[in-house]
Amino acid sequence: MPPRLRRSGGPRADEIGFAPTGRRSVLLAAASLGLSFALPALPAWAARRRGSERPRSLLVVWLAGGPSQLETFDPHPGAAAGGPTQDISTAIPDVRIAADYPRLAEVLDRFALVRSLVSKEGDHERGQYTVKTGYRPDPTAIHPALGAIAAHELPAPGLELPRFIALGGAEFPSRGGYLGNEFDPYRVFAPGQKGQNLVPHVPVDRQTRRLGALDALTRSFETGRGEAVRRTFHEHTLREALTLMTSEQLAAFDLDGESESVKDLYGDSDFGRGCLVARRLIEAGVRSVEITLAGFDTHARNFAGHSSQAKLLDPALAALVGDLEDRDLLESTVVLVMGEFGRTPSINPLDGRDHWPHGFSCLLGGAGIATGQVIGSTDPEGVAKQPADPVEIPDLSATVLAALGIDFAREVPTLVGRPMKLSAGTPHAKLLRAEA
Repeated sequence: MPPRLRRSGGPRADEIGFAPTGRRSVLLAAASLGLSFALPALPAWAARRRGSERPRSLLVVWLAGGPSQLETFDPHPGAAAGGPTQDISTAIPDVRIAADYPRLAEVLDRFALVRSLVSKEGDHERGQYTVKTGYRPDPTAIHPALGAIAAHELPAPGLELPRFIALGGAEFPSRGGYLGNEFDPYRVFAPGQKGQNLVPHVPVDRQTRRLGALDALTRSFETGRGEAVRRTFHEHTLREALTLMTSEQLAAFDLDGESESVKDLYGDSDFGRGCLVARRLIEAGVRSVEITLAGFDTHARNFAGHSSQAKLLDPALAALVGDLEDRDLLESTVVLVMGEFGRTPSINPLDGRDHWPHGFSCLLGGAGIATGQVIGSTDPEGVAKQPADPVEIPDLSATVLAALGIDFAREVPTLVGRPMKLSAGTPHAKLLRAEA
């Protein structure tokens, strides 16, 4: 087992490392005119605030670009499809994964490993949409990502942070879809680094005058435009931004108080720091966190590319799982690790693998999940296109929602009144614990 992480002291949070964008960034920039504050250390309530009912959260580790199942969680060394990738034993008896993942192998029993995912989408954008939402793209509706559904459906009393936070850059970001733009994720491009738009640059009295002027301009603009203004969520988002800027919960974004030994376990990388921030956000009660690790689109130099990615993914993911477990958060957090599709059993002339949605892998663990098992298998010779015991993407999404305690079949009206089910799939019974 990897060394267990020890609880660290509270962080210093005079500045926070993130870069908001989109509609929130404009209002945060406006809010930065306004309020002087000094953030205290992350208090002890962060771990305790869940209470006896233990509300659940969703943590998605998104491997953007389509990771090869054969170089990660479903290696076939010595077989026609295997290539040069070797394997190692894991904490699940008789289950082996790629040799580049020694630390993850030691905690693999905290997950269920699905090796037989099937999708109908082999394009990056359409594939990401399908896997993140459980629906194929539809010109008549934008479906919400699982993270947006979790933020919409799971209560978060007392939470002043956004309920859905995305860490790291994403070419095709998750969306709130028909649930509304307020359920788009709050995007943090450089987790753990010092950021902007949070520290005022003028004295308090001048900030107060600026906010007063902004309020006067807003009221003037609203005259005769009430309904149009309401549709922009201007006031809602401004209030949200001001609350966020003065909240002690902002300390969850800052890593200054984390020990060097803890940071070393996660790895000195943007992704490692993102995983550590993700743990802190879950600890603070955020309902949905998504961390992106890009770089898996290996049409060329597939094996070297995946070895490089493993150096980032292996320490960070293993540390994250161990840290959640040590802090008694894993039992209330559903953890999903996957990308939009897998890679072909064949190796192309550029020593790469191409898109393959016909039998790829994911890890699913935490709250409500029957862990320590493998679902499905793929053909080591690469001849059979269909895996054994296939798991359809809609069924995976229904499984995740069921594990979160969400009624996956509930119909929610879209903004135009059209009823839409949160998931069109059926939970995979083998993946859920009896009490889920």
